[in-house]
Amino acid sequence: MELAYRKATEEDIDFLFDLRMQTMTEHYVSSHLPTDEESTIKRILYRFENAHLIIVENQPIGLLKLSINEKDIEILQLQIHPALQGKGIGKSILKGILSKAASSQKTVRLSVLKTNQAKRLYLSLGFKIISEDQYSFHMEFNH
Repeated sequence: MELAYRKATEEDIDFLFDLRMQTMTEHYVSSHLPTDEESTIKRILYRFENAHLIIVENQPIGLLKLSINEKDIEILQLQIHPALQGKGIGKSILKGILSKAASSQKTVRLSVLKTNQAKRLYLSLGFKIISEDQYSFHMEFNH
């Protein structure tokens, strides 16, 4: 499956809203976090300038939101449409990010809700939990 990326625009907000509701609602509910439309839109628009749609066969299938600076790469959001989860897409994207980080000597950081099973994927790729708060584990990958 060949992946492409394109910068997210305002026209993508409906897709991103639906994607977020499908991929994150159960985690927010189990973490007792708000799932109303206003809260969801705020999360979508957070650092929107870093948002890229993941495209397969000219169709958006997910979201990758990265922040890159001279020291590290922060994965702000990685969401794959539920119909395509479990097919190695997220793992492939993460491996690409880790490879890029290794070649530029950067640390990769992310946070994952404690209720989100994606934590297992991150641990399997070598991420370590460095801290936690009430809702999330904060993880790092160092080369």
